[in-house]
Amino acid sequence: MAHVSMALYRTYRPAVLDSVVGQDHVTGPLRRALENDRVNHAYLFSGPRGCGKTSTARILARSLNCVEGPTPNPCGECQSCLDLAANGAGSIDVIELDAASHGGVDDTRDLRERAMFAPASSRYKIYIIDEAHMVTTAGFNALLKLVEEPPDHVRFIFATTEVDKVLPTIRSRTHNYTFRLVSAKVLAEHLASVCAAEGVPADPAALALVARAGAGSVRDSLSILSQVISGCGPEGVTYAEAVAQLGMTDGALLDETVDAMAAHDGAALFMVVDRVMEAGHEPRRFATDLLERLRDLIVLQHVPHAVEVKLIDAPEDQVAREVVQAAAFGAAELARAADVVSEALSDLRGATAPRLHLELMAARLLLPASDADERGTRARLDQLERRMTAQPLLVAPVVTGIPGVVVEVPPAPVQVSQDKPASPGRAPRKLSEVTEKSVPQAQAPPAGVATPPAVQTPASDEGGLAEMRSMWPAVLDALKTYSRVAWMAFANSAPISLSSGVLAVAIDSAGTAINIRSSGHDERLRQAILDVMRRDVNIDVVLAPNASGAAAAASAAPASATTQDAPIAVVVSPVDADTPSIDDEDAVDESGVDLVMRTLGATQIGEISN
Repeated sequence: MAHVSMALYRTYRPAVLDSVVGQDHVTGPLRRALENDRVNHAYLFSGPRGCGKTSTARILARSLNCVEGPTPNPCGECQSCLDLAANGAGSIDVIELDAASHGGVDDTRDLRERAMFAPASSRYKIYIIDEAHMVTTAGFNALLKLVEEPPDHVRFIFATTEVDKVLPTIRSRTHNYTFRLVSAKVLAEHLASVCAAEGVPADPAALALVARAGAGSVRDSLSILSQVISGCGPEGVTYAEAVAQLGMTDGALLDETVDAMAAHDGAALFMVVDRVMEAGHEPRRFATDLLERLRDLIVLQHVPHAVEVKLIDAPEDQVAREVVQAAAFGAAELARAADVVSEALSDLRGATAPRLHLELMAARLLLPASDADERGTRARLDQLERRMTAQPLLVAPVVTGIPGVVVEVPPAPVQVSQDKPASPGRAPRKLSEVTEKSVPQAQAPPAGVATPPAVQTPASDEGGLAEMRSMWPAVLDALKTYSRVAWMAFANSAPISLSSGVLAVAIDSAGTAINIRSSGHDERLRQAILDVMRRDVNIDVVLAPNASGAAAAASAAPASATTQDAPIAVVVSPVDADTPSIDDEDAVDESGVDLVMRTLGATQIGEISN
């Protein structure tokens, strides 16, 4: 007959209180009660499945009936200890009942009658009633008097996963101990010790996966480990083998998902969904694993030392990646993403088109504007803030001169030179006030349209400009205390010239420059400079490409550089207004918005209400 090995959870069932994993808050008081011979007549053990309730009840029975007992350390050699061992034959004086099949009133009446007889060979007759919440109300009522005043030789131990369903009068007559789920880190350490005892090599990352799949249950984790060991090769328990057998989501796939979310890369995110489905991964498992990753990122944002305080149990290399990923999101973005994934997880339960649900989840992750509530608004603000502080916007809103209308104009190629003018009509413009002599009177533009005049780089105060450039980070820090919005507007700015008390500041985006003028942010910058450098200057905002790059180049330039060596010198030719005459055959009757949209490829994005 072939030999059948015992399941790991039975082989490694704890035999003493010190061997119970992760329940020190229960085993400690029980140990002291046994040492002081103050064991109560009835106990109620509650908590999730697989956390050691029944095992602890059996250990307590061994401790009470050991020949050396009551003792917290059963000898393991007397007849009672041998009978109650994991592979023992069982004791006639320790009766285990499953209330799921013995919870009726007739069963409890029979128990009550048998309890009156003395134990056959042990110190106590001990009743271990598992799944105690399944005992009917009539059954509990029939048992109540016995539990309240049992004979001296009787002890009761109730175990349940749903303590609220146990009759309150029974709960009030027992000592209650609540068992807890075991942390993934403690479980992984326990699994490693089991693998070492079995002589099976095991990758710590694979054991972490097994512990995660066990969801805090020691018994479930050992069952899963037994399955993985049975299917592994001579190399032992590897990460790849654990992922394949358990259907878990590979960490690299989760990294790709989070990176795609951070970069707003729709193509990459939908490719991840395709890989999940093509590889045969269970969609709800993928969503669950993604939600756990987002949870870790949220915790890392708020608790940088989360690993030290055991809020996150993960390998060091994974934690290092998660720290970088957490920095790529705003807090509101992560909170919204977690909500979206959680809602998708609920929708996937019983779904007939799981791929469609995952793709809809991906679309919502990429589009915070789909949420019209505060959650979506905060997520969009997070994105805008990160973009403004990281790089200039590629498309800027421009006021057209038509009351109440704003359009987006894609940027055109720019020529920046000291002696060669840029292409007319699409060149960068200086946004200082337009003087009358700069615009031909016969062809004045509509109100609100800034016609760019010819601009020459002013002579610089070399010493003051060098000091201004070196102190610019401190100036921006001071500006942040006045207004965070103003600070974001000048985040990619650079001082490019200083002459006669006028400081020219380069800005990447036309929309940002217009906003600075209309909102008074330039005045706040002037005040910040006055606070930091004790120098009062007037601010002239200049639209220039790559202002942040120019700032770096300017900082690296020698202080004695001449005006001709300045990194930003924008020369713009005046633009002749192209007004059709009454004789133009191709003149069309269209608004300024239509013209801008037709000729420049602009997109109307909204209206400004008066």
